[in-house]
Amino acid sequence: MRFNKVLIIDDEPELRNLIKRLLELEGYFILTAGTTVEGLDIVKNNDVDIVVSDVRLPDGNGLDLIPLIKKQSPASEIIILTAYGKIEDGVKAIKAGAFDYIVKGDEDNKLLLVVKNAHDKIKMSNRISHLEKNILSKYTFDNITGNSHLIIDAISVAKKVANSSTPILLVGETGTGKEVFAQSIHFESDRKNEPFVAINCSGFAKDLLESEMFGYKAGAFTGAVKNKKGLFEEADKGTLFLDEIGDMDLALQAKLLRVLENNTFIKPGDTKETTVDVRIIAATNKDLKKLIDDGKFRDDLFFRISVIQIILPPLRKRIGDIKILAEIFIKIFSNKLNKEIPRIDESFYNRLTKYHFPGNTRELKNVIERIILLNDKPIISEDELPKDFFEIENQINNSAQTSLQDLEKKYIISVLKSTNYKKIEAAEILGIGLTTLYRKLNEYNLNAE
Repeated sequence: MRFNKVLIIDDEPELRNLIKRLLELEGYFILTAGTTVEGLDIVKNNDVDIVVSDVRLPDGNGLDLIPLIKKQSPASEIIILTAYGKIEDGVKAIKAGAFDYIVKGDEDNKLLLVVKNAHDKIKMSNRISHLEKNILSKYTFDNITGNSHLIIDAISVAKKVANSSTPILLVGETGTGKEVFAQSIHFESDRKNEPFVAINCSGFAKDLLESEMFGYKAGAFTGAVKNKKGLFEEADKGTLFLDEIGDMDLALQAKLLRVLENNTFIKPGDTKETTVDVRIIAATNKDLKKLIDDGKFRDDLFFRISVIQIILPPLRKRIGDIKILAEIFIKIFSNKLNKEIPRIDESFYNRLTKYHFPGNTRELKNVIERIILLNDKPIISEDELPKDFFEIENQINNSAQTSLQDLEKKYIISVLKSTNYKKIEAAEILGIGLTTLYRKLNEYNLNAE
């Protein structure tokens, strides 16, 4: 454990040495100074965590030291020693940015407690900072893997527009990583320290989706017993990710358009406008222009959300990236499951590159996780792959007219069978909302049990 480095600034040698001995017994590393000049010089040349300073010093005032120390070392915590009866000095110290103050003559335990509290605060701040760095590093474009020019072009455009507030439309099939892209855009932008809020528009009925997005006032409808903040308010100053926007009801599309144009909306049950500052990133796996022709999507909303449109390529158009992604997933799941990383026979990779991947990167990830979980062999070959990887290839070879819809249908059937027709679990594996799964079952006339 690393104990904090403490600087004691006091012109009384006896008191200075007493505090030094007390804190050294607790394991702290101690530096000492008798003047403000000496103290500032030590702060400048050392990583000082805690400063314990007297108010009255030969060449200045300890209260005046607070902003000077904070300027040189913003993370340092400062504890001020005040004379008995000079409580106002302690109050001034707190207002100036000190962590706390101690009255000279207090019991030694009081000093140790205050220093420990300052130490705990520093540990917590460091932990939070570490977590923030981990989050920021997790959601960056550096973690989007691929050498395909299609994915590189998509990343290039996303980086260029990350710092703007312009709406972005991400277009790609299920499993192509639309939410990962949205998170990367957010965490590379000036809004990275503000909320990133995501909602799947296909997962809610119209009225429920409106309540989720915009909230409501108490009494707006039966059951609305208290005010509810919507996701627009939750995402204020940050980013709201609207996945599967093509499934949004037309009436709700009109309300969304108003927010995009005016940054305002009126909650159900309210009479006043609510103002928000939110960056919208929308995503779809549908042809929105066709939906416009069919009267199911507003053209004015389409033009507003698609100022910047980024196409995320399906995995079958990134054949050169399949092996790279598979190797990464093998390492991730081997480490996660506490297993040795197995040797991979070349037949395994060859079979992967021949597969059509209707579920795209998400399907590849799920397949690798399953294989690593069940594998007990030192070498993984194509024999470990699900039979779909062989059946669909044969079907493609037998019929050049096999459509993407046919492949998607077969993939859905395969996932349903593997989950014993548990639709919630199947929807999660497929990476789609339960409502979307039911809609696809109807589209493909699949009477799942």
